[in-house]
Amino acid sequence: MKKDNYIVVTGGGTGGHLAVARSFIDELYDRGYKVIFIGSTKGADKSWFEHYEKIEKTYFLGTKGVVNQNILGKFASLFAIIKFAFLCKKIFQEYGIRKIISVGGFSAASASFGAIISGVELYIHEQNSVMGNLNKVTSKYAKEVFSSYDLNSSIKDYPINHKFFDAARIRKEIKTIIFLGGSQGATAINNFAMKIALKLKEYNISIIHQTGKNDLQKCQEFYNTNNINAVVFDFDREILAHMMKADFAVSRSGASSLWELCALGIPTLFIPYPHASSNHQYFNAKFLQDEKLCILKMQNELDDGDKIVEEILNINLKETSDRLIKMIKKDGVKQIIDKILSN
Repeated sequence: MKKDNYIVVTGGGTGGHLAVARSFIDELYDRGYKVIFIGSTKGADKSWFEHYEKIEKTYFLGTKGVVNQNILGKFASLFAIIKFAFLCKKIFQEYGIRKIISVGGFSAASASFGAIISGVELYIHEQNSVMGNLNKVTSKYAKEVFSSYDLNSSIKDYPINHKFFDAARIRKEIKTIIFLGGSQGATAINNFAMKIALKLKEYNISIIHQTGKNDLQKCQEFYNTNNINAVVFDFDREILAHMMKADFAVSRSGASSLWELCALGIPTLFIPYPHASSNHQYFNAKFLQDEKLCILKMQNELDDGDKIVEEILNINLKETSDRLIKMIKKDGVKQIIDKILSN
């Protein structure tokens, strides 16, 4: 076994974390490295990476988040994280691991702490404008922390799959709007889509709607009842194909979604998930709002649908689309991996 060819990527739980992990995995694979992924049995880690052909070896550990639990639950979670940290140390020794890349989330806890107790180089990518709880602790021991929002980060471009950049185009007219609630869906976005759908029909604007599984039937029935020709689905791994057709988006403001929309050049109304840790989705979108590059509404600000539609139609679509594309460079993932491998 050629041990110096192995690198660990860890983290996940949610699609945002896992999308970044996949960008790193793909880049390392293309360079001839063997990637070991360490995640959790909880969240979406297994569905993303259990059979991913670019990963040499996977470990899904029985860990879960510490927040939003009672005292006993917190203790059990911490115990599991520490127990598996020592298992990770053994994995690192077995494969001669010298570098670990963490994308955060509770799935990264054991491998990150395992890196710290093993003296292995730990690199962190923080996706959000507000640092996550795990990264607040582990960043003190990291070789380097990368962030698209932190002025102290040596590389600020977000690691996004090159396919999004290749599909970029300047939007000049709103012919199609896509509603993105994520793979789990977002009831607030689904309800808002149905609130303004008839108004959009008046303007001959087509609808693409990712509903999540819980609201799929309700949304399909609404569009059918109102004779609205919409593309409606709960989840699609080829979501990029749908996004490419859109001229405007309504979306949550998780970091991956936000930067993917930037890379594509799609002006967006962001509706942050109000219960996100440290309200980070709001601050993610606020970062673009301060540059006058998005519309930002909280869930309690969606009552006047007609007024919001007019606001959407009155944006300078071409200028906003052009500036969004220029907010992020294509080689972000390459720059980060270059920096990690050069140390």
